[in-house]
Amino acid sequence: MLLTALVDSFFIYLESERNMAYKTIKSYNSDWMDFFNFLEKSMNYHLEIIEIKDINHAIIRKYLVNMNDRALAKTTIARRLASLRSFFRYLLKKEIIIMNPLKDVSTPKISKKLPRYLEQEEMNRILEQFTNNTGAGLRDRAILELLYGAGIRVSELVQLDMDSIDLAYGYLRVFGKGGRERMLPLGKTAVEAINKYMHEVRPEWNKNNIKAVFLNQKGGRLSDRSVRTIVKKCCTLAMAKEIISPHGFRHSYASHLLDNGADLRVVQELLGHKKISSTQIYTHVSRRKLRKVYHLAHPRA
Repeated sequence: MLLTALVDSFFIYLESERNMAYKTIKSYNSDWMDFFNFLEKSMNYHLEIIEIKDINHAIIRKYLVNMNDRALAKTTIARRLASLRSFFRYLLKKEIIIMNPLKDVSTPKISKKLPRYLEQEEMNRILEQFTNNTGAGLRDRAILELLYGAGIRVSELVQLDMDSIDLAYGYLRVFGKGGRERMLPLGKTAVEAINKYMHEVRPEWNKNNIKAVFLNQKGGRLSDRSVRTIVKKCCTLAMAKEIISPHGFRHSYASHLLDNGADLRVVQELLGHKKISSTQIYTHVSRRKLRKVYHLAHPRA
Protein backbone atom coordinates (compact mmCIF):
# COMPACT_ATOMS: atom_id res chain seq x y z
CA MET A 1 0.00 0.00 0.00
CA LEU A 2 1.20 3.51 -0.80
CA LEU A 3 2.69 5.43 2.13
CA THR A 4 1.04 8.74 1.23
CA ALA A 5 -2.45 7.17 1.08
CA LEU A 6 -1.98 5.61 4.50
CA VAL A 7 -0.74 8.90 5.97
CA ASP A 8 -3.84 10.63 4.56
CA SER A 9 -6.09 8.05 6.23
CA PHE A 10 -4.12 8.48 9.47
CA PHE A 11 -4.83 12.22 9.51
CA ILE A 12 -8.53 11.59 8.89
CA TYR A 13 -8.45 9.19 11.86
CA LEU A 14 -6.77 11.81 14.08
CA GLU A 15 -9.37 14.42 13.24
CA SER A 16 -12.57 12.35 13.14
CA GLU A 17 -12.00 9.52 15.62
CA ARG A 18 -9.37 10.89 17.98
CA ASN A 19 -10.90 14.39 17.83
CA MET A 20 -7.38 15.80 18.03
CA ALA A 21 -6.88 19.55 18.36
CA TYR A 22 -6.10 21.56 15.22
CA LYS A 23 -2.70 22.69 16.57
CA THR A 24 -1.68 19.10 17.32
CA ILE A 25 -2.66 17.94 13.84
CA LYS A 26 -0.71 20.87 12.40
CA SER A 27 2.38 19.73 14.34
CA TYR A 28 1.93 16.14 13.08
CA ASN A 29 1.70 17.49 9.54
CA SER A 30 4.94 19.47 10.00
CA ASP A 31 6.69 16.35 11.30
CA TRP A 32 5.55 14.27 8.34
CA MET A 33 6.61 16.92 5.84
CA ASP A 34 10.10 16.71 7.33
CA PHE A 35 10.12 12.92 7.03
CA PHE A 36 8.92 13.12 3.42
CA ASN A 37 11.66 15.65 2.61
CA PHE A 38 14.20 13.25 4.10
CA LEU A 39 12.93 10.37 1.97
CA GLU A 40 13.07 12.44 -1.22
CA LYS A 41 16.36 14.29 -0.69
CA SER A 42 18.45 11.87 1.35
CA MET A 43 17.07 8.52 0.18
CA ASN A 44 16.15 9.53 -3.40
CA TYR A 45 12.68 8.01 -3.04
CA HIS A 46 9.67 9.14 -5.07
CA LEU A 47 6.73 9.64 -2.73
CA GLU A 48 4.26 8.74 -5.49
CA ILE A 49 5.46 5.14 -5.59
CA ILE A 50 6.94 4.42 -2.14
CA GLU A 51 5.02 1.72 -0.27
CA ILE A 52 4.65 1.17 3.45
CA LYS A 53 6.72 -2.03 3.26
CA ASP A 54 9.69 0.10 2.12
CA ILE A 55 9.83 1.92 5.47
CA ASN A 56 11.91 -0.27 7.74
CA HIS A 57 14.05 0.01 10.86
CA ALA A 58 17.17 0.96 8.85
CA ILE A 59 15.43 3.93 7.23
CA ILE A 60 14.16 5.17 10.60
CA ARG A 61 17.70 4.91 12.00
CA LYS A 62 19.04 6.91 9.04
CA TYR A 63 16.34 9.53 9.63
CA LEU A 64 17.39 9.79 13.28
CA VAL A 65 21.04 10.29 12.20
CA ASN A 66 19.88 12.89 9.67
CA MET A 67 18.06 14.88 12.36
CA ASN A 68 21.10 14.74 14.64
CA ASP A 69 23.34 15.90 11.79
CA ARG A 70 21.06 18.91 11.35
CA ALA A 71 21.53 19.67 15.06
CA LEU A 72 17.80 19.65 15.72
CA ALA A 73 16.75 20.14 19.32
CA LYS A 74 16.10 16.99 21.34
CA THR A 75 12.51 18.10 21.86
CA THR A 76 12.00 18.38 18.10
CA ILE A 77 13.54 14.95 17.44
CA ALA A 78 11.43 13.39 20.20
CA ARG A 79 8.24 14.94 18.82
CA ARG A 80 8.94 13.77 15.26
CA LEU A 81 9.67 10.24 16.42
CA ALA A 82 6.45 10.34 18.46
CA SER A 83 4.51 11.36 15.33
CA LEU A 84 5.96 8.40 13.43
CA ARG A 85 5.28 6.04 16.33
CA SER A 86 1.66 7.12 16.50
CA PHE A 87 1.26 6.42 12.78
CA PHE A 88 2.76 2.95 12.95
CA ARG A 89 0.68 2.08 16.04
CA TYR A 90 -2.35 3.06 13.96
CA LEU A 91 -1.23 0.70 11.17
CA LEU A 92 -0.66 -2.13 13.67
CA LYS A 93 -4.14 -1.58 15.08
CA LYS A 94 -5.59 -1.75 11.55
CA GLU A 95 -3.49 -4.89 10.91
CA ILE A 96 -1.90 -3.26 7.87
CA ILE A 97 1.60 -4.04 9.20
CA ILE A 98 2.84 -6.72 11.60
CA MET A 99 6.07 -5.02 12.77
CA ASN A 100 6.68 -1.48 14.00
CA PRO A 101 9.94 -0.16 12.46
CA LEU A 102 10.38 2.14 15.50
CA LYS A 103 10.25 -0.74 17.98
CA ASP A 104 13.93 -0.55 18.96
CA VAL A 105 14.49 3.17 18.26
CA SER A 106 15.15 5.14 21.45
CA THR A 107 13.73 8.60 22.01
CA PRO A 108 16.26 11.23 23.17
CA LYS A 109 16.07 11.83 26.90
CA ILE A 110 14.77 15.31 27.69
CA SER A 111 15.24 16.83 31.11
CA LYS A 112 11.98 18.18 32.47
CA LYS A 113 12.03 21.86 33.33
CA LEU A 114 10.25 22.97 36.45
CA PRO A 115 7.26 25.14 35.53
CA ARG A 116 7.51 28.89 36.05
CA TYR A 117 5.02 30.07 38.61
CA LEU A 118 4.45 32.83 41.17
CA GLU A 119 4.13 32.65 44.93
CA GLN A 120 0.67 33.16 46.42
CA GLU A 121 1.52 36.65 47.71
CA GLU A 122 2.64 37.80 44.27
CA MET A 123 -0.41 36.30 42.61
CA ASN A 124 -2.65 38.13 45.06
CA ARG A 125 -0.84 41.39 44.29
CA ILE A 126 -1.44 40.94 40.56
CA LEU A 127 -5.13 40.17 41.03
CA GLU A 128 -5.76 42.95 43.54
CA GLN A 129 -4.14 45.73 41.52
CA PHE A 130 -7.29 46.40 39.48
CA THR A 131 -8.81 49.63 40.76
CA ASN A 132 -10.38 51.07 37.61
CA ASN A 133 -13.88 50.15 36.48
CA THR A 134 -13.34 50.65 32.76
CA GLY A 135 -14.70 47.98 30.45
CA ALA A 136 -11.23 46.68 29.64
CA GLY A 137 -10.25 46.70 33.31
CA LEU A 138 -13.30 44.65 34.36
CA ARG A 139 -12.77 42.19 31.53
CA ASP A 140 -9.05 41.78 32.28
CA ARG A 141 -9.78 41.21 35.97
CA ALA A 142 -12.28 38.49 35.04
CA ILE A 143 -9.75 36.84 32.71
CA LEU A 144 -6.99 36.73 35.32
CA GLU A 145 -9.32 35.51 38.06
CA LEU A 146 -10.48 32.73 35.75
CA LEU A 147 -6.97 31.70 34.64
CA TYR A 148 -5.84 31.44 38.24
CA GLY A 149 -9.17 30.37 39.77
CA ALA A 150 -9.79 27.45 37.38
CA GLY A 151 -6.31 26.71 36.00
CA ILE A 152 -7.55 26.53 32.42
CA ARG A 153 -5.39 26.82 29.32
CA VAL A 154 -5.49 30.04 27.31
CA SER A 155 -6.95 28.08 24.37
CA GLU A 156 -9.77 26.87 26.63
CA LEU A 157 -10.41 30.39 27.89
CA VAL A 158 -10.80 32.02 24.47
CA GLN A 159 -13.07 29.18 23.28
CA LEU A 160 -15.52 29.63 26.18
CA ASP A 161 -19.12 30.32 25.18
CA MET A 162 -21.87 31.70 27.39
CA ASP A 163 -23.48 28.30 27.95
CA SER A 164 -20.16 27.02 29.37
CA ILE A 165 -20.42 29.02 32.60
CA ASP A 166 -22.92 28.56 35.40
CA LEU A 167 -22.31 31.42 37.82
CA ALA A 168 -25.28 30.51 40.03
CA TYR A 169 -23.67 27.18 40.95
CA GLY A 170 -20.08 28.32 40.41
CA TYR A 171 -19.12 25.85 37.68
CA LEU A 172 -17.33 26.01 34.37
CA ARG A 173 -17.38 23.50 31.51
CA VAL A 174 -14.34 23.32 29.25
CA PHE A 175 -13.19 21.08 26.42
CA GLY A 176 -9.46 20.38 26.67
CA LYS A 177 -6.98 18.44 24.58
CA GLY A 178 -8.57 15.71 22.51
CA GLY A 179 -11.97 17.29 23.10
CA ARG A 180 -12.09 15.88 26.64
CA GLU A 181 -14.79 17.61 28.69
CA ARG A 182 -14.33 18.53 32.32
CA MET A 183 -16.35 20.45 34.90
CA LEU A 184 -14.44 22.88 37.09
CA PRO A 185 -15.48 24.67 40.27
CA LEU A 186 -15.14 28.45 40.40
CA GLY A 187 -14.19 30.37 43.54
CA LYS A 188 -16.15 33.29 44.94
CA THR A 189 -13.77 35.99 43.64
CA ALA A 190 -13.74 34.54 40.13
CA VAL A 191 -17.53 34.34 40.08
CA GLU A 192 -17.83 37.96 41.23
CA ALA A 193 -15.32 39.24 38.65
CA ILE A 194 -16.92 37.32 35.76
CA ASN A 195 -20.41 38.32 36.82
CA LYS A 196 -19.45 42.02 36.93
CA TYR A 197 -17.88 41.83 33.46
CA MET A 198 -20.87 39.94 32.01
CA HIS A 199 -23.43 42.42 33.33
CA GLU A 200 -21.60 45.72 32.93
CA VAL A 201 -19.33 45.26 29.91
CA ARG A 202 -20.19 42.35 27.67
CA PRO A 203 -23.73 43.48 26.66
CA GLU A 204 -22.36 46.82 25.45
CA TRP A 205 -19.49 45.22 23.51
CA ASN A 206 -21.48 42.37 21.99
CA LYS A 207 -22.39 44.25 18.82
CA ASN A 208 -22.27 41.10 16.71
CA ASN A 209 -24.42 38.98 19.04
CA ILE A 210 -21.87 36.16 19.35
CA LYS A 211 -21.71 33.40 21.97
CA ALA A 212 -18.13 34.00 23.13
CA VAL A 213 -17.67 34.92 26.80
CA PHE A 214 -14.64 37.16 26.35
CA LEU A 215 -14.82 39.84 23.69
CA ASN A 216 -12.63 42.61 22.38
CA GLN A 217 -14.00 46.14 22.18
CA LYS A 218 -15.02 45.62 18.54
CA GLY A 219 -17.33 42.80 19.57
CA GLY A 220 -15.23 39.88 18.33
CA ARG A 221 -13.99 36.84 20.22
CA LEU A 222 -10.81 37.64 22.14
CA SER A 223 -7.68 35.93 20.73
CA ASP A 224 -5.10 34.00 22.72
CA ARG A 225 -2.49 36.57 21.64
CA SER A 226 -4.55 39.33 23.25
CA VAL A 227 -4.82 37.33 26.48
CA ARG A 228 -1.04 36.89 26.54
CA THR A 229 -0.63 40.66 26.13
CA ILE A 230 -3.08 41.32 28.98
CA VAL A 231 -1.26 38.90 31.31
CA LYS A 232 2.14 40.39 30.48
CA LYS A 233 0.88 43.94 31.10
CA CYS A 234 -0.68 43.02 34.45
CA CYS A 235 2.47 41.21 35.67
CA THR A 236 4.58 44.22 34.68
CA LEU A 237 2.31 46.70 36.46
CA ALA A 238 2.35 44.57 39.62
CA MET A 239 6.18 44.38 39.41
CA ALA A 240 6.08 40.60 39.73
CA LYS A 241 9.42 38.80 40.06
CA GLU A 242 8.67 37.07 36.75
CA ILE A 243 6.59 38.07 33.76
CA ILE A 244 4.73 34.80 33.36
CA SER A 245 2.48 33.65 30.53
CA PRO A 246 -1.17 32.59 30.87
CA HIS A 247 0.19 29.07 31.29
CA GLY A 248 2.16 30.38 34.25
CA PHE A 249 -1.18 31.11 35.93
CA ARG A 250 -2.09 27.46 35.35
CA HIS A 251 1.23 26.38 36.90
CA SER A 252 0.61 28.66 39.87
CA TYR A 253 -2.90 27.24 40.28
CA ALA A 254 -1.61 23.66 40.42
CA SER A 255 1.38 24.48 42.66
CA HIS A 256 -0.73 26.40 45.18
CA LEU A 257 -3.32 23.62 45.34
CA LEU A 258 -0.61 21.09 46.20
CA ASP A 259 1.08 23.49 48.64
CA ASN A 260 -2.21 23.71 50.51
CA GLY A 261 -2.79 19.96 50.73
CA ALA A 262 -4.74 19.04 47.60
CA ASP A 263 -4.52 15.41 46.47
CA LEU A 264 -2.43 14.83 43.33
CA ARG A 265 -5.21 12.85 41.65
CA VAL A 266 -7.67 15.67 42.23
CA VAL A 267 -5.23 18.18 40.69
CA GLN A 268 -4.81 15.82 37.73
CA GLU A 269 -8.58 15.86 37.15
CA LEU A 270 -8.80 19.63 37.53
CA LEU A 271 -5.98 20.21 35.02
CA GLY A 272 -7.39 17.67 32.58
CA HIS A 273 -4.17 15.67 32.39
CA LYS A 274 -4.59 12.27 30.76
CA LYS A 275 -1.58 10.85 32.62
CA ILE A 276 -0.61 11.36 36.25
CA SER A 277 3.02 11.80 35.16
CA SER A 278 2.07 15.14 33.60
CA THR A 279 0.84 16.34 36.99
CA GLN A 280 3.72 14.93 39.05
CA ILE A 281 6.09 17.70 37.94
CA TYR A 282 4.23 20.00 40.34
CA THR A 283 5.19 17.80 43.28
CA HIS A 284 8.82 18.81 42.67
CA VAL A 285 7.83 22.44 43.11
CA SER A 286 5.90 21.61 46.27
CA ARG A 287 8.76 19.54 47.72
CA ARG A 288 11.20 22.36 47.04
CA LYS A 289 8.99 24.68 49.06
CA LEU A 290 8.76 22.12 51.87
CA ARG A 291 12.55 21.89 52.03
CA LYS A 292 12.80 25.68 52.18
CA VAL A 293 10.28 25.86 55.04
CA TYR A 294 12.06 23.04 56.85
CA HIS A 295 15.47 24.73 56.66
CA LEU A 296 14.00 28.02 57.88
CA ALA A 297 11.92 26.58 60.69
CA HIS A 298 13.75 23.55 62.12
CA PRO A 299 16.32 24.39 64.82
CA ARG A 300 18.75 21.71 63.65
CA ALA A 301 18.22 21.97 59.90
